[in-house]
Amino acid sequence: MKQRLDKLREALSQVGANAFITEKSENRFYLSGFTGSTGWVIVTETEAFLVTDFRYVEQAEEQAPDFTVVNNERKAVEAIGKLLQEKGIKRLAFESSVSFGTYQEWSKGFAGVELVPTSGLLEKIRMFKEESEMVIIREAVGIAEAAFAHIQGYIRPGVREVDVALELEYFMRKQGATGSAFDMIVASGVRGALPHGRASEKVIEAGEMVTLDFGAAYKGYNSDITRTLAVGEPSAKMKEIYDIVLRAQLAGLEALKPGVTAKAADAATRDLIAAAGYGDAYGHSAGHGLGIEVHELPGLSTVSTFVLEPGMLVTMEPGIYVTGLGGVRIEDDVLITADGHENLNKSTKELLILPV
Repeated sequence: MKQRLDKLREALSQVGANAFITEKSENRFYLSGFTGSTGWVIVTETEAFLVTDFRYVEQAEEQAPDFTVVNNERKAVEAIGKLLQEKGIKRLAFESSVSFGTYQEWSKGFAGVELVPTSGLLEKIRMFKEESEMVIIREAVGIAEAAFAHIQGYIRPGVREVDVALELEYFMRKQGATGSAFDMIVASGVRGALPHGRASEKVIEAGEMVTLDFGAAYKGYNSDITRTLAVGEPSAKMKEIYDIVLRAQLAGLEALKPGVTAKAADAATRDLIAAAGYGDAYGHSAGHGLGIEVHELPGLSTVSTFVLEPGMLVTMEPGIYVTGLGGVRIEDDVLITADGHENLNKSTKELLILPV
């Protein structure tokens, strides 16, 4: 944790603040290791504090040994304001994503303290994964990979999409996951044209393609995998679309290396799909950062300004979605390395045709 605090302090010096506060659960966990649902992390130039209430004091002391734990006695703003005064904090950096109500409370309660809004201050540090984080993320990916192998024996005509989602989550929990990383996408047949087609009560039929987009939440981190398979023989058109998406995904993977712009990585997939005549059927970005949150920096999109660097972890997930016909998406989790990239996913991407 010390390394993370040092990086944050360096960033604070660049914005002219002498302390930082966050109540965002993901950033609180990243800095301290604390997993409770209520708490505020305050980092000064020399100290680190975790303010929480009676319910979590013991847990906080155990999970955040590098922090001084403060019991706010159900008066958080008052306790934090007192702490800031005692430490002589004059300029306090905060995340501009906080609610206006919170900003008003802090403005009134932190007497003599100038609030300095920041955007992405800690998220830009979180872009670069430490090896300790990658150990956990690889395990999360392994759970999702095992779940994909398992579900191939479960999917068949007559099974509902929601039952597939439930089976996936049950299996991942049995493997140690705390749950699903997000609301699973199980989209069969024409519903495959919905990029975020959450599992419904629709019954899977023979000849349909099924898109599965899911991941494991594990020890505070997430995995995110998408595979599209067929239940029985699919149509020639859907086979054609699958082949195009696969080639686009492989082209996108080839582009993932240090020095390449996120925009160029996106274009590697987008240009291929457009050349095949499906440009209008690919409306989302090629990928996103992944870690404590399912969607983190950097994004791989037409407007992204990031340049890929070693330590960044991104997804690569192009897709084609045709209303009234169906859709295909293929997604891997990829670590940018000094000499290229490491694809964390090993599941086959050749079209799987399940027996009916």
